[in-house]
Amino acid sequence: MGGQATQSNYGLRDEIQAFWSERAATFDEFPGHEIFSEAEQHAWHRLLTRHLGPAGERTVLDLASGTGVISHLLDDLGFRVTGLDWSETMLARAKAKAAARNRRIDFRLGDVERILDADSSFDVLVCRHLVWTLVDPAACFREWFRVLRPGGSLLIVDGDFVRLSFAERVISRIDAFARRWHTPSASTPSLAPDLAERHQSILSRVHFRDGARAGDVAAMLAQSGFVDIRIDRHLGDIHRAQARHMPFTKGLARQFQHRYAIQASKSAR
Repeated sequence: MGGQATQSNYGLRDEIQAFWSERAATFDEFPGHEIFSEAEQHAWHRLLTRHLGPAGERTVLDLASGTGVISHLLDDLGFRVTGLDWSETMLARAKAKAAARNRRIDFRLGDVERILDADSSFDVLVCRHLVWTLVDPAACFREWFRVLRPGGSLLIVDGDFVRLSFAERVISRIDAFARRWHTPSASTPSLAPDLAERHQSILSRVHFRDGARAGDVAAMLAQSGFVDIRIDRHLGDIHRAQARHMPFTKGLARQFQHRYAIQASKSAR
C-alpha cells in the first residue's frame, strides 16, 4: 500500500525536477547554457540592459536559476541577485561557481511556481528557458505578479522548441544526412539517449507541448495582470556568438528558431 501511494504521488512536476537534477552535472558543457565567449557575455548584457535599464539598487529574482548563468550576468550589471531553483544538485553547482568567482549572489532552494517570499518582494524577475516547462503557466504568472513590486519588471527569455520553421526542417534533414557519413565529434556534447527520451516525454505533457509561441505567452501574461508587454525577437547577436561553439548545422538552425525575449511590467498604481 505504501509503495503504491508513493508512486501515485509522483507526478509530472517531480519528473521535471528529477530530470534537471540529472542534467546539472553536464549542464554547463552545452553552448546556449553556459557563456563561452566575451562576445556572448556582452550580447547578454546588452539584452538585459535594453529591457531592464540600469541596475541601481534593485533586487532581482532569477527564476529556475540552474547553475547560475543568468544570475552571474545580472550580478555583472550590479543587480542584487537571488537565484531560486528546486534542484539541490543545480544549486550546489551554482553556489560553488559563485564562490569560485567571489560573487555575492544568494542562491536558494525553492519552487518558482510556489514562491515563499512575501508580496512585492522583488524589483525584477528574470527567467531563461523556463516557461516552456511549466505545468500551469497561468497560475505561475499570477504568482510572479504577486511577488513583483509595483512598477517592477519581468523579463522572459524563451522559445518554441517544438514547431520547426521550414528552414529548420531543411537544416535538420541536411544534418541527418551528414550524420550518416560522419561520426559526430566527441567534443560535441549531446544528451544521453535515456535523458533525451525523458526530455521528449516531459515536453509532450507540459502546457506548451505544442510550442511556447511568444504571442501566446504574452497574452497569458496580460491575463495575469502584467502591462506594457513587449516581444523582442532581436536576439541575433547572442545566437551568432553561441553558434561559434556549435556544430555548423546546429548553429545555423539557431538563427531561424522562434526564440524571443518578453518584457512586461506591474503597474506602479
